[in-house]
Amino acid sequence: MQSDGVGHRSGPFATAAAMARATHLEPTLAVTTVAVLLAVTAGVPAGRTALVGVAVLAGQASIGWCNDWLDADRDRAVGRTDKPVVQGVVSPTLLGRATAVAVVVAVGTSLALGLVPGLLLLVLVASGLAYDAGLKRTALSPLPYLTGFGALPAGVVAAAPGSPGAPWWLIAAGAALGGAAHVANVAPDVEDDLATGVRGLPHRVGAVPSAVTGAVLLGAATLLLVLGPPGPPGLLGLLACAFAAPTVVVAALAGSRRGRRLAFPAVLLLTVLDVALLLAGGAAIT
Repeated sequence: MQSDGVGHRSGPFATAAAMARATHLEPTLAVTTVAVLLAVTAGVPAGRTALVGVAVLAGQASIGWCNDWLDADRDRAVGRTDKPVVQGVVSPTLLGRATAVAVVVAVGTSLALGLVPGLLLLVLVASGLAYDAGLKRTALSPLPYLTGFGALPAGVVAAAPGSPGAPWWLIAAGAALGGAAHVANVAPDVEDDLATGVRGLPHRVGAVPSAVTGAVLLGAATLLLVLGPPGPPGLLGLLACAFAAPTVVVAALAGSRRGRRLAFPAVLLLTVLDVALLLAGGAAIT
């Protein structure tokens, strides 16, 4: 056991749990799950599917750790007691080192899949790190989400035998989901962001217009996943639309104080559900 300098004591298990939380665990697990499900749907062999999972998990961990490392002073200033670094359980130095290790793992495992899938998967990592490093403070804040989550399905599909190209509708759906996730992710922290000089695009256009835009993107993503595959939508596609309707409403409520913290989990849940139904419905994505 060791003191963290702020009155708490932490051991290896507490530190490990805090490091897991600092990855921004829910979105990290959701994105990794989506990547693995897409790999299965695309017919990626089991060993390469596992490699996809490791690559995406490491990349998402690097983005989360980098965010909490670079924002440590800002999070302390606004009293973000939900952050492990503010709680004193982990140090910014540890987060910085973990970021570097995770980036190395993400690069190595991504490129082990081949140059094309590797580079596409690394677009997501580079986009997230660019967001952490400063793009979130600019009017270009949605760009990393659009490029990163558009590239993710392209990279996963390219890991299949023959490195096939992903269909346009799958890439477009990924980008739309990324845009919706950006709006929903920003919504709970608007006041803290503005107090510390973070003014991304949602901050500039206002909470309500941003929330409505996010809801439209979320609905569009579901329609792309349902109507994009060849042939008429089946029962599972209609089921996805049924689940999407209330989730889109929740996303639209991100512009209100009460709805802010519900929107992001709703977007994550619908994303995983949509891809699971895509898999169950046997859609061809290669």
